[in-house]
Amino acid sequence: MAGEVPNLVAEARTGTGKGAARQARREGKVPGVVYGGGADPISIQIPFNVLLKRLKAGRFLSTLFNLQVEGEEDVRVICRGVQRDVVKDLPTHVDFMRLKRTSRVNLFIPVEFINEEEAPGIKKGGVLTVVRSEVELRVTAGDIPETLTVDMTGLDIGDTITISSITLPEGARPTIDRDFVIGNVAAPSALGGGSSDDDEAAEEGAAETEEAAAEE
Repeated sequence: MAGEVPNLVAEARTGTGKGAARQARREGKVPGVVYGGGADPISIQIPFNVLLKRLKAGRFLSTLFNLQVEGEEDVRVICRGVQRDVVKDLPTHVDFMRLKRTSRVNLFIPVEFINEEEAPGIKKGGVLTVVRSEVELRVTAGDIPETLTVDMTGLDIGDTITISSITLPEGARPTIDRDFVIGNVAAPSALGGGSSDDDEAAEEGAAETEEAAAEE
């Protein structure tokens, strides 16, 4: 099931060049350009506060947006660059690339855990330890999954969930080329905080998370 693509509302920007960009900034807007997709580039501007909120939410460079500009058809875009002020580290310009439905992009997809009540390990007092709450996949723009689902039915204490145990959408693949950890069912803290195997799985997953972030 394709997930809902968030809308990003922008305004058409008249004029090009440094003068027009400075004028946009004086008006509290961040100038930008939309290019690619077999169409001519268009100049846009986005309210500064709107863009800053999106940036602070994280994953801006790997989120597919439905760009809405008055007078233009809605188009799916992905950010390909944010220029920032060297002193204040605030956005001063943004570039978007148009995508076709058949284009393939890297996006972070949230992981959903279901049927915890059907997991023997949870019934025994075990705890679900989530190592990765989202996974970066290479997916087709027209078929983006809303979530990746982990069915916990039958999982016992000490069981580890890896990416190979999740059914991925057709055509999607992880950007990490190995069977990395998504989570595990750890022993309750009253029994010593889990086995060494649990600890190793969590440490492995944490290390992979840091590596994935460094590769973005």
